[in-house]
Amino acid sequence: MDLYRFLEEHAIEFERFDHPPVFTCEQAKLLTPAMPGADTKNLLLRDKKGRRHFLVVVGHEHDIDIRALSGLLEVTNLSFASAERLKRYLDIEPGAVSLLAVLNDSDGAVEVVVDQGLWQSEALRCHPLVNTSTLVIQRRDLAKFLSITEHDPRVIAVPHKKKD
Repeated sequence: MDLYRFLEEHAIEFERFDHPPVFTCEQAKLLTPAMPGADTKNLLLRDKKGRRHFLVVVGHEHDIDIRALSGLLEVTNLSFASAERLKRYLDIEPGAVSLLAVLNDSDGAVEVVVDQGLWQSEALRCHPLVNTSTLVIQRRDLAKFLSITEHDPRVIAVPHKKKD
């Protein structure tokens, strides 16, 4: 499905910023223009047996404590999903992981987990399924998008690793 058509059809407003390809939060800081909204880090994680998948979204400055998160989500041994799983479940490439990718998860195989602190932001930055643009979308419109795609987020205090 075409993301921009979907956003338009559902009256979800966004501001678009084009930029060179970025694959990490560090690259995004260097290569993207100044934009409003909270910058995000998006990770696709899987349980040990690969039966459950989680799109975890936190502020870009945080490193997730995956072991602690595993306990919170009541799953065994969370780990990063492979590029193949990213393609299979969200139909995107590494570097383009975004809340908006759940548009491609029509089977509802991916559970969305958003950090409580991040969800307090007025707007969030999201890749539009490619890493050469960023959309700034108001939180209320993201909530609407997630509801329409049947991916209501589990908003929790995602455990972060302590900085040294």
